[in-house]
Amino acid sequence: MGQLQHVAFVGLGSNLADPVAQVSGALDALGKLPQTRVARRSSLYRSAPVGYLDQPDFINAVAQLETELTPRALLDALLALEQECGRTREFCNAPRTLDLDVLLYDDLIHHEHGLTIPHTQMHLRAFVLQPLLEIAPECVIPGVGPAADAAKACAGQQLEKLV
Repeated sequence: MGQLQHVAFVGLGSNLADPVAQVSGALDALGKLPQTRVARRSSLYRSAPVGYLDQPDFINAVAQLETELTPRALLDALLALEQECGRTREFCNAPRTLDLDVLLYDDLIHHEHGLTIPHTQMHLRAFVLQPLLEIAPECVIPGVGPAADAAKACAGQQLEKLV
């Protein structure tokens, strides 16, 4: 592997088929992506579902990657990993075995079909911000500001740190 030029943050979530094992396995699998290594991984967190509420709680985490992959290639690799883990998309916010999102990629602000960086909802969700701040306390969300400031606005959202 050559010099890794890009830092990306990936959000992980699961609420089906042993979610702790799903997220833990996905964290390991991220390090096996081509030209990519996991630099940091957060603890696991339990959160209530958002949007569609009639489903089990989620297990969430955030990983910091160092990668040579482009944003689109990284997304494609994440979608392939979701599919390998049995991800189906019945409806918006449906229960899922694995959900992987590109949250940040360097300080890029980018939008193309199916890929928006920074992730459009990340600054509104404690289950993204708390694990992110655990591994990158000085993180700034391009176009939004410090992640720590965004987290203060999410203080009322229930989140339980597991491991």
